[in-house]
Amino acid sequence: MNPRNVPPHPTVRPAPFDPPPELGEDREQAPIRRMRYPDGHIGWLVTSHSLARSMLSDPRFSARSEFKRAPVARPGAEPFYGAPALPGWLVDMDAPEHTRLRQRLAGKFTARRMREMRPVIDRIVDELLTDMERQGPPVDLVESYALPVPSRMICELLGVPYGDREEFQGNSEQLFSLKVTAEEASAAMDRLYTFLRELAKGRTAGRPEGLLSMLAEDGTLDAEEIAGVGVLLLTAGHESTSSSLALSTFALLSHPDQLARMMNDPSLVDNTVEELLRYLTVFHFGVPRTPLEDLEFAGQQLKAGESITVSLPAANRDPRWFKDSPDTFDVERRTTGHLAFGYGIHQCLGQNLVRMEMRSALPALFARFPNLALAIPPEDVPLSTDMSVYGAHSLPVTW
Repeated sequence: MNPRNVPPHPTVRPAPFDPPPELGEDREQAPIRRMRYPDGHIGWLVTSHSLARSMLSDPRFSARSEFKRAPVARPGAEPFYGAPALPGWLVDMDAPEHTRLRQRLAGKFTARRMREMRPVIDRIVDELLTDMERQGPPVDLVESYALPVPSRMICELLGVPYGDREEFQGNSEQLFSLKVTAEEASAAMDRLYTFLRELAKGRTAGRPEGLLSMLAEDGTLDAEEIAGVGVLLLTAGHESTSSSLALSTFALLSHPDQLARMMNDPSLVDNTVEELLRYLTVFHFGVPRTPLEDLEFAGQQLKAGESITVSLPAANRDPRWFKDSPDTFDVERRTTGHLAFGYGIHQCLGQNLVRMEMRSALPALFARFPNLALAIPPEDVPLSTDMSVYGAHSLPVTW
């Protein structure tokens, strides 16, 4: 096999809400095909919904960081891929270590627990909307709303002082960037671990109560593991939701008929959120897996150690699962089974929090500002194609 003849992961988006069209072509013609990684490794790309679910729930495919490769050029991942997982970094672990850590956290992120947090979310949303109203248009929705909503909530849950947000937001942005160097990413991770380690040890005066305090008092995890869990939840907990909120607002403004249906029928809010998660799929480069043994999968012979990228955006547009034009945005679509949060034992721990934040923040935004509109042409919205989580760097709006 000539590596030069093996295509890489497609990255060019012809439209802001659609994944690269080559992913759909792959899904129809070769739902598991050879893919060239940036380091020259020849691995695999999975694009169909059924194969994605099958692989992500199969324990023969590992999530361990020792085997991972970035599907697109991302120098900042180099210090963390090809090496053992950092303490507490459960997304880069298999059972039993993954199970041990996740069991300590799962009860804090159940759907019931998030429903109990709804008044807190609604209060934060109302305060931010009032601040926007007081400031007056135009405003950057990312800075004023999409980023503060999840940042304040994850701080509330973890017991992290929100006044330290500039510290963790800046470092988090570096970790998700496709452009930072390995040295910059390592330094950002070290700063975050130091910051959370101090909180876990209780050395920060006036530390709020939260999950970090609970884990420290519980005593089943050491300080490094607690710091790692904190870094993971803090960074993922605000970056992904911020991207989802900003991009969802952009999508709703671009589909006024769908926005009107949601606002005219409150019973559609939950399904609108699920459809936005499916349609936009902000983890736009999918998730990595690696076979632990030589095996046959979907008619292909896979070798132990080969890198595989499971494309969540392609799977979430699969017409075999999502009927009736899955490339269109439809708030009344049956969205059951979407893979925006992954699948299997590594399915996103914070998915119920993301859902609750979006269910509160989106309808409240448009209820407060029914004439909300972009303050710049749609084609000028700076989309974060340079990040591992897709969204908008800024979203200027007016009303």
